[in-house]
Amino acid sequence: CGAAGGPIDWVIKTQGVSFRHAVELLRSDPSLAAGTLDGAAGTVGVKRSTVRRLPVPVALEASEQELLNQVIDYYHQTLLASPEALAYLAKRGLAGQAEDEAGQQNARELVVKFRLGFANRTLGLRLPQARVKAGGELRTRLQGLGVLRESGHEHFNGCLVVPVFDDAGNVSEIYGRKIGDKVD
Repeated sequence: CGAAGGPIDWVIKTQGVSFRHAVELLRSDPSLAAGTLDGAAGTVGVKRSTVRRLPVPVALEASEQELLNQVIDYYHQTLLASPEALAYLAKRGLAGQAEDEAGQQNARELVVKFRLGFANRTLGLRLPQARVKAGGELRTRLQGLGVLRESGHEHFNGCLVVPVFDDAGNVSEIYGRKIGDKVD
């Protein structure tokens, strides 16, 4: 096709997505780096896509409480897949750095029991876009819950997410702690 660049550039160009979205797509399906657009070899130049290609981690019709619980579940899965977040927990003795195997098991159980999570800006990539009716409604609901800011960015971006549960096991509050070197 005569275009220069690497796998991420290829996915950006052929899928019509942002850099961050392309990275997440490649994480979920590395074969995209070698793929073609609609089966046509060498075809590039897709206009900006309005359809998200990553699965939506929350149900559009969920109640407010279900929505909050689903967001916490998504953040929990993100933490379990994030070496950065797990390293942060390990430095604090909460995941994997215990002296013996029993201590490591206790640390893992703590992370799972309290559904600790990590917000890394990928939730927004999985939500329908705001200009789509369902996406706008969902994002407005998430803003009302305090998960998204008015700007549409994740409120807890770069944070270890610690949910607080009520007696019924539902999330009643969320605490976030920045884990990176650049703390705002």
